[in-house]
Amino acid sequence: MSGLADLTLGFIPLTDCAPLVVAKAQGYFAEEGLEVALSREASWATIRDKVAVGALDGAHMLAPMALAPAGLEAGSMLAPLALNQNGSAITVSTQLAALMAEADPAALAAPLVTARALATVVARRREQGAPPLTFAVVFPYSMHNYFLRYWLAQAGIDPDRDVRLVVTPPPRMVEHLRSGEIDGFCVGAPWNAAAVDEGLGESLIKASQFWPGAPDKVFGVTAAWAESHGDELRAALRALIRAAAWADQAGNHAELVALLSRPDHVGVEPEIVARALKSEIVFHRDAAGLPRREHALWFLSQMVRWGQVAADLDLAAVADRVYRPDLFREAALSLGPVLEPAQVFADAAPPASALFDGARFDPADVRGYAASFAVGRIS
Repeated sequence: MSGLADLTLGFIPLTDCAPLVVAKAQGYFAEEGLEVALSREASWATIRDKVAVGALDGAHMLAPMALAPAGLEAGSMLAPLALNQNGSAITVSTQLAALMAEADPAALAAPLVTARALATVVARRREQGAPPLTFAVVFPYSMHNYFLRYWLAQAGIDPDRDVRLVVTPPPRMVEHLRSGEIDGFCVGAPWNAAAVDEGLGESLIKASQFWPGAPDKVFGVTAAWAESHGDELRAALRALIRAAAWADQAGNHAELVALLSRPDHVGVEPEIVARALKSEIVFHRDAAGLPRREHALWFLSQMVRWGQVAADLDLAAVADRVYRPDLFREAALSLGPVLEPAQVFADAAPPASALFDGARFDPADVRGYAASFAVGRIS
């Protein structure tokens, strides 16, 4: 293929940037006729802004970011490919973990009810007149924000009143935990493992325990760019799908660890990256690359629940406009043995009704689901 535009694609230093890193390092972009420069960015806000103004042609992006209100007004973002499932976790400082263990040792020993121990600590601090605990998330429109809020609220902790939530870029989480600026965080790999490795934190619950097959990141572009660069988009999707398949193979993990641990990629010790890859993170199998409509609607349900979007927004139209499984399938089917048709059209990931509390999510009644929770901020 020739005559394609050169591309600049952004990423944040996280284990799940692997498909972009691998597609370049293994020559998949080049084989598709693309000359790609990877740009390591400092924060998700930077990714959002640079993609929006065209400084980046596309990017490793938080799965809900393309659905966020800033993009909805112009209908500007598309998510034609999911980059991974699982990989995130909630980690608290060792000091807070000790308080939780003292307050409710049985709860701390069981990942699905760990927030119960935190609720006891929060209540005691309130009685003592102590300031609220501070937790960090990577961006307001992120699986991490919704994961943390859901986990807190399920134990009766109001995330907007009983604790303080702040936004911190993923690579700064460990530093802020070390300094005492935050008491805990929800972030993707490898930063939970890095905090544990330094003896600074204890991970309480993983995304795969919260929701098996939890959606996390997508490859995001603007709708305008996709319309004017259709050949480049299809070529990039093919390269990224091949890269995800390569990254999922255990026999390639030693090489992947070496790639990701480089300073220009994630930039942490190889042992920490290796530990993250041994967790439940999925790049390719079970049609992980398929941007599922149900996932988009679940994210939108959480935006409604926490007052980030108006309850009367046409949520189905937003999901259909932004999440584009048709573009994924077109690219995947052209690859033949990399993804067989049965896998391309599969919906193997557990539905949102598989969340740890068993609450039933009906994609046909997103507002009803959002309103069913005792804690929320529906506007």
